[in-house]
Amino acid sequence: MANGAWTGNLSQTAIDRKPLQTDKLTGRAFDDEVYAVVAQIPAGKIVSYKQIARLIGMPGYARRVGHALAAAPAGLPCHRVVNSAGRTAPHWTEQRPMLEAEGVRFRKNGCVDLTRSGWKEVTL
Repeated sequence: MANGAWTGNLSQTAIDRKPLQTDKLTGRAFDDEVYAVVAQIPAGKIVSYKQIARLIGMPGYARRVGHALAAAPAGLPCHRVVNSAGRTAPHWTEQRPMLEAEGVRFRKNGCVDLTRSGWKEVTL
C-alpha cells in the first residue's frame, strides 16, 4: 500500500470498494467494511488495525477498527488482527493460543513476528 492507496488484487478479496462517507463512521457501513476485510484474512496470517483502516479508505481510524471488531459477529477471525507493533489485544488471553494453533510465530518479546506472519496482500 502506497500513500494510503491499496495495491492488492481486488478479485482475490471481493471487497466492495465504494467510497466510505465520513458521516458513516458510527454506523454499520464502517463496521461492514471492516468485517469484509477481516473475513478475507487467511489462517496463519495477521493484519494490523492500522492496515485495515487504510485498506477501507479511512487512514487514521485504527482505533475505530478496534471498536468495530469488539462488536464483531461470531465466527469472524478477529484473532488475526493485532496492533501495528504486533501486540495482541490486552485481556484477551485466548488470542495468542489461537494464532499459534494457526502457525503464527511470536518473537521473544511476545509480539507477533510481522515479517513472517503479516498478510502480504496488505502489508504497508
